[in-house]
Amino acid sequence: MKLIIHILLLFIIVNSILKLSFWKWWHALLFSVGAAAFVVWTKQFAIMQSKTQLHDFMMNADMLKNVAVIITIESAINLVYSFTALSNQFGKKKKRKLMLLHWYPGILFFPVLFYLLTQAIFTFPGVDFDTLTFLLAMAIVVAIPLLRKGLKYLIPESEFRLEIHFLVTLFVAFIGLLTTVNGHVTYAATKQEYNPKALLLALIIFALTFFTGYLWNKHKWKFLQKRTKK
Repeated sequence: MKLIIHILLLFIIVNSILKLSFWKWWHALLFSVGAAAFVVWTKQFAIMQSKTQLHDFMMNADMLKNVAVIITIESAINLVYSFTALSNQFGKKKKRKLMLLHWYPGILFFPVLFYLLTQAIFTFPGVDFDTLTFLLAMAIVVAIPLLRKGLKYLIPESEFRLEIHFLVTLFVAFIGLLTTVNGHVTYAATKQEYNPKALLLALIIFALTFFTGYLWNKHKWKFLQKRTKK
């Protein structure tokens, strides 16, 4: 259950970086500064948490139902944005009012930052709280623009990023409902020890299939044009 929640948090971060890839670089930089300020502000609450409290929260059915509602609303907003942005790119009429969703960064990213701060505090118990907080804040200021730039470098086509944003949003909504409706997975997997080799293999397969699809999407038109000429 905890592993699934961590996967959910990871894809929330990925989806937020995807959304920032449609912003200008200085907009993303301002967002990263705001996120860092949020981390510094929430330090006063993070130091009051304990592993038991966070575990009880993750297992609390009522709280998780509220989280499921927030995830559903956020996913709906991102889906509407994906459709609107695509229609603005390929349609004749521009929907300017709905494109206000373009500037909505997402609120799920901030609880994830709070969770990362609490985990940093638990992982390094001997380090000063202020030092940990400011290190994490500086890492956020640097990492968000770099991840955004790296994503745009790997996937320069905005319509392709929109498609990925749409798919990741669906995945977040599905996993969010699966893990938060009642705190239990409907079809629970067989319990077994953590297997890093299996996880690494899954990540390698995902990376290979992703980049294969990316390269094919990038070069298929050239291939088809050459084949048509022949």
